[in-house]
Amino acid sequence: MEPVVGRLAPSPTGLLHLGHARSFLLAWWSVRSRGGRIVLRLEDLDVPRMRPGMVDATLRDLEWLGLDWDGPMLLQSTGLERLRASVRTLTDAGLAYACVCSRADVRVALSAPQQGDVELRYPGTCRGRFDSAGAAVALTGRAASLRFRVPQGSLAISDAFAGVASFDVQAEVGDFMIARRDATPAYQLAVVADDAHQGVTEVLRGDDLLPSAARQWHLQRALGLQHPTWVHVPLVVDEGGRRFAKRADDLSLAELRASGVDPRAVVGWAARVSGLATPERVTAREALPEFSLRKLPPTPVRLGPEELAKLLSER
Repeated sequence: MEPVVGRLAPSPTGLLHLGHARSFLLAWWSVRSRGGRIVLRLEDLDVPRMRPGMVDATLRDLEWLGLDWDGPMLLQSTGLERLRASVRTLTDAGLAYACVCSRADVRVALSAPQQGDVELRYPGTCRGRFDSAGAAVALTGRAASLRFRVPQGSLAISDAFAGVASFDVQAEVGDFMIARRDATPAYQLAVVADDAHQGVTEVLRGDDLLPSAARQWHLQRALGLQHPTWVHVPLVVDEGGRRFAKRADDLSLAELRASGVDPRAVVGWAARVSGLATPERVTAREALPEFSLRKLPPTPVRLGPEELAKLLSER
């Protein structure tokens, strides 16, 4: 039986928070508890959001938590040609097409008001409109992105923790982007191609990304790739139900580290709220024998002011 291969795939475009810490620890525990391999990938394709020093800061955060990995780190931006080859494969097969629509164009087409970061369903305006990306630019004078032709119908995703969830990607988001206007591969395509490149067989992450699994499933099938085992776990939220990754920088791991918080206290908190019977201060490796996916609570982890204050005071 082939060993399980999991991954740590932080994006160094923002600071890592307590919610990230728990997800990365769970991914590490899940794989290491079965003698598997962990690969590391830094997803750094969102260049406009990158800040100097973020790659080093992300690595320090992971090491501060006591996490390790096997083999060299993969910086996603160093594999652009390989990722673009996957885009070309889909385009050459007629499974992707050029699109000149902006987000504002999509809102107008849907008669939808401004919705912030909420993803709008693409109505297929450019599907069948152009013969190629070059033709799209020549006819409109606008740079073209590339969208994947999502098939019709519902798709059932079997998740090792969340169970079976059904999604109709075409009805919910429509044809989604696989390459931006500057030819940079988009998130969904890059994740799929790099998971295959690194041999990833298990993807454990927050359940806010469960809908992404359906899009990635479609891409994996179109590219002839194996589907990994999906494991989507509940998020860490505050008392109002808001995920901690959206909170201010003073909850970042970098700030906790700089203020002298004991990383064993953070690991101990993450272990206990995940159903593991560990001391209040424990290393990631010391907590490993306690790990079982069956112990995880099925609901979001709420971190209230009192427990948060206690955690922040651990020196």
